[in-house]
Amino acid sequence: MSDSIIVQCPNCGTKNRVPVEKMSLGPKCGRCKAPLPVPSSQGPVILTDANFDATISSAPTALVDCWAPWCGPCRMIGPVIEELAKEFAGRALIGKLNVDENPMVAQRYQIRSIPTLLFFKNGQLSDTIVGAVPPDQIRAKLLSLL
Repeated sequence: MSDSIIVQCPNCGTKNRVPVEKMSLGPKCGRCKAPLPVPSSQGPVILTDANFDATISSAPTALVDCWAPWCGPCRMIGPVIEELAKEFAGRALIGKLNVDENPMVAQRYQIRSIPTLLFFKNGQLSDTIVGAVPPDQIRAKLLSLL
């Protein structure tokens, strides 16, 4: 049997089984036909206040890059996050959350400095890294959560 992940629809809450090899095809919910937020080989998932909880709870392992467009260190770490999204496609959800546009999630996790990296295991916050850190440190943390 091929590998698959369970993705909860942010629209209706239905849990959908998505084969890893079909994630790049833009899967839709089996019940309401809304697009599903799945890890993609194309890059990180864009997270918002509206889709954050459903998206994070649907992934066994997740990394969220909390950033802002005006932040210099955020722009430096951006390409690293893009590369990790491709590297970990099908194994971990990699997402980006613009804290200026999504203040509710930023407030809930007390994001005071950016970039802040939030690591989740089974929907629960597992670890936090504040500041621009070397790619190997981020990769090692992700691997420890798989």
